[in-house]
Amino acid sequence: MVDDLALARHLADLADAITASRFRSRDLAVDRKPDRTPVTDADLAVEDAVRAALAEHRPGDEIAGEERGGQVGAGRTWVLDPIDGTKNFLRGVPAWATLLALVEDGSPVVGMISAPALGRRWEAASGRGAQAGPPGSPEPISVSGVGELADAYVSTTHLGTWVEHHSRESYLRLVDACWENRAFGDFWQHCLVAEGAIDLAAEPIVNPWDVAAVQVIVQEAGGTFTDLSGERTFQGGSALSSNTRLHDGALALLRR
Repeated sequence: MVDDLALARHLADLADAITASRFRSRDLAVDRKPDRTPVTDADLAVEDAVRAALAEHRPGDEIAGEERGGQVGAGRTWVLDPIDGTKNFLRGVPAWATLLALVEDGSPVVGMISAPALGRRWEAASGRGAQAGPPGSPEPISVSGVGELADAYVSTTHLGTWVEHHSRESYLRLVDACWENRAFGDFWQHCLVAEGAIDLAAEPIVNPWDVAAVQVIVQEAGGTFTDLSGERTFQGGSALSSNTRLHDGALALLRR
């Protein structure tokens, strides 16, 4: 039987074949979900293809996906976001990816993030480290060694989400304490933390499928992943990735 990380690579290949062919398509079909977020025909096609492949290769595993539902419970669950960054995808911005994670008894043990328009993947398995690079040519990655917030490069998300879901003041405390800030958003900012390009990434609201793969990749790269309360979980509704050295200081600033 193929191991779980190799299977995640296969699933990413299936997803990339669909998303790459639909990216910037003139006939891309776009609908709005009840929460007003967009969903494209590519999102649905990817999730259906991955579910079909998992039914073949891991028929006993559960699946929780953004578009078709499911829950993370005891045992093994594959957590899937067919296209993270759908707004970028439908506007022709290349920063989007398919996110896949295997969760065992509540903890992510395999993570795969594939961004074909960027020509890059990030992957990890518990105890095996994290890697990134073009498909088929990954190299080990690790977080940065920056030790002071005043020297840190932080990425966050849209200010309006901080106002609505957490606190404008805590957002300002964090970015004001850091050397530089940007808003790369979604999966990419956490991947940049894992590979040491930036030092912190914070989001006031996330879904489990947004960050299950992120958690294991950041941790295996030597970083720390928690929610904004400091719990090491992808199911806390928020996210903070760091190079570990800066984590406690960032959490202190983000307290409401």
